[in-house]
Amino acid sequence: MALLSVVNIGELVVVPRGPVPGRAMRNVPRIRDAALLIENERIAWFGPQAACPSLLSNQTLDARGGCVLPGLIDCHTHTVFAGTRENEFVQRIEGKSYEQIARDGGGIRLTVEAVRKASVEQLVDLALPRLGRMLENGVTTVEIKSGYGLSVEHELKILEAVRRLKGLQPIELVPTYLAAHTTPREFEGRPDAYLDTVLSDAVLTRIRDEKLAEFCDVFCDTTAFTVEQSRRVLTTAKRFGLSGKIHADQLSQIGASKLAATLGAVSADHLEKIDEAGIAALKAGDCVPVLLPGCAFFLGVAHPPARKLIEADLPVTVATDFNPGSSMIESLPLVMSITCTQMRITPTEAASAATANAAAALNRQDRLGAIAVGMQADLVVLDVPTIDGWLYEPGRNCVRTILKQGRPVIGNVPM
Repeated sequence: MALLSVVNIGELVVVPRGPVPGRAMRNVPRIRDAALLIENERIAWFGPQAACPSLLSNQTLDARGGCVLPGLIDCHTHTVFAGTRENEFVQRIEGKSYEQIARDGGGIRLTVEAVRKASVEQLVDLALPRLGRMLENGVTTVEIKSGYGLSVEHELKILEAVRRLKGLQPIELVPTYLAAHTTPREFEGRPDAYLDTVLSDAVLTRIRDEKLAEFCDVFCDTTAFTVEQSRRVLTTAKRFGLSGKIHADQLSQIGASKLAATLGAVSADHLEKIDEAGIAALKAGDCVPVLLPGCAFFLGVAHPPARKLIEADLPVTVATDFNPGSSMIESLPLVMSITCTQMRITPTEAASAATANAAAALNRQDRLGAIAVGMQADLVVLDVPTIDGWLYEPGRNCVRTILKQGRPVIGNVPM
């Protein structure tokens, strides 16, 4: 017996299990006039409504001709933070670059000061409405990085805030340890000494034993950590069960994407400055490229070469990079629209990027991000009939209903 039937679907976007290779991203099937059955929080059947099995169900959700696709997955965010940096927003408009602002004492360090003054409770209170707005835009899974504490005490405080947030709202949260975001003021000129503190056996043992993080990330760039320092971060964290991610090739090309592939990192994120060697390395290393077009949009810089990555048959992923400095954008659908208009990614490719491939970037492709029998029933029901129509209207929330594990968390399911 199906517990929930979703009927009168205008278009069902049948995203396959990730990772979806680049050339296959635009060939995702779309079923018109479709239906879908959910049993025990999983997808039990889908197809044309005319072929729907005559199963009884406890509830029926009428999609009213709207498009249905997997719940969106925002696989790169910095959602837990305090303070704002609108002064830097103005400085960039007036001509200062992100790098200049960082070298002048702004950037990440200003947010660090605010985070250090905040309690866990305050960080939770600030993040909760942000997650609520993400959910309203169709996001059902969010990765959240630390990185604004830059000390053992405050990095763990951020991870503790993420843990508390898990029980306060329905989005599935994925925590990442990003203590290697930059060097704090008290370790100015001594980055290796700083890494000694945040990579100690005691710290990483606590993170592992208390399940405070699943991933370890490092910002590998000229304003942050070198390739060798980044190698140290990820190889050390791996000994404690943390899978690797790298902020790679964002501001300069120093070999970060190649390092990600060499170390077997799950993803390499940003890639605005990736070169042909980096693309080849990602392909050989089975590393998911995560693009953050909201960041390039917010900073007014060139976007990463999305079409080159897709043509290389890489499983391209899109995320918001929501953070107070370089992408104050909570809406993944808006970022998907930016991807379409500025990077020549089709709506179907964008849907693949923000679902199946994003799941792969979080090691969750076995149960999230796809329309397939047995997959977790995280679904978005839109008030427009097609995925094209959704991303054609950037800035308008077209979400009608959200299902998480087969249960409505936004919108109502009539009996």
